[in-house]
Amino acid sequence: MQDMKQLYLEDIKKTIESFVTIESIKNWTFFITGANGLIGSFLIDILMYLNANNDSNITIIANSRSKEKLEKRFPDYVSDKHFKYYIGDINKPINCDEKVDFIVNCASNTHPVGYATDPIGTIMTNIQGTANVLDFATKCKTAKTIFLSSVEIYGENIYNIERFKEDEMGYINCNSLRAGYNEAKRCGETLCQAYIEKNGIDVSILRLPRTYGPTMKMDDSKALSQFILKAAAGEDIVLKSRGEQYFSYLYVADVVGGILKCLVAGKCGEAYNLGNIESDIRLKDLAEMVAEIAGVKVVYDLPDEKEAKGFSKATVARLDYSKAEHELEFHPRVDIENGVRRTIAVLREKR
Repeated sequence: MQDMKQLYLEDIKKTIESFVTIESIKNWTFFITGANGLIGSFLIDILMYLNANNDSNITIIANSRSKEKLEKRFPDYVSDKHFKYYIGDINKPINCDEKVDFIVNCASNTHPVGYATDPIGTIMTNIQGTANVLDFATKCKTAKTIFLSSVEIYGENIYNIERFKEDEMGYINCNSLRAGYNEAKRCGETLCQAYIEKNGIDVSILRLPRTYGPTMKMDDSKALSQFILKAAAGEDIVLKSRGEQYFSYLYVADVVGGILKCLVAGKCGEAYNLGNIESDIRLKDLAEMVAEIAGVKVVYDLPDEKEAKGFSKATVARLDYSKAEHELEFHPRVDIENGVRRTIAVLREKR
């Protein structure tokens, strides 16, 4: 069995081989919000690998509210001239004097407990925070800004749509706590369109399915994340429902690959779904698969009141990503079983 570092390095190398046109991002400066998170941290590792192994001369400005967390997550980069910090909350104006070429806005609560315990922060990060990012993009005259949106903008699938295309929408009950994330992501997309029209900046939108991978945080409360964390610890999988939900999932390396493709080929103002048809699966089948990989059992348990407030009402949310396939040449590499196996292996060794 490969060790943790080898597995992770293999993900980086294969993502670069599959998704990166190296010359197109050489010598650019990236501003990445949510730098410590699941997606932002993997993106930074990709870019720093390109610097070390391809002499790409990419500058990364990693945004976080905590310098200590950045240094803990990226100890090998803190003395590297290509790695810089911007410490600050994006809900406040971004006062960075660097000339930035690309912005990737990854900052957001993305899990149910966060939605329930920090509902105002969840909303404002995706609205006020996004406005601040777009103001910064306007000031910098960036070549491209990427706004990471979510499958959650499609809401409840009341029209029995098999797989959502970018121009199809379900229902969201805006008069509910859980709607804060969905509606804020929708509003963030609309803000992008407003800034494009008024300020002439170049923004593309990526709508992500449920994302997982070895860079996930230990407090991530999404169902699959909890399955994987339990499995890595050798504990039984706890399923908080009957598990009939049918969702799209995507491994973090493929998400970052999609971001890099969109930076180069994404059209201004366009939204693109990402996904992997080989990773569409019902929740109960996903739980059983994770349990089998880890040699544990599935236990059914109803959620407590706090957890339930953060749960999605959607029961079928699968994404049609054919637009990204055709326009971005996005071709996902890792199916759900291989992605889960790799994630469990890395997290098990981390523990």
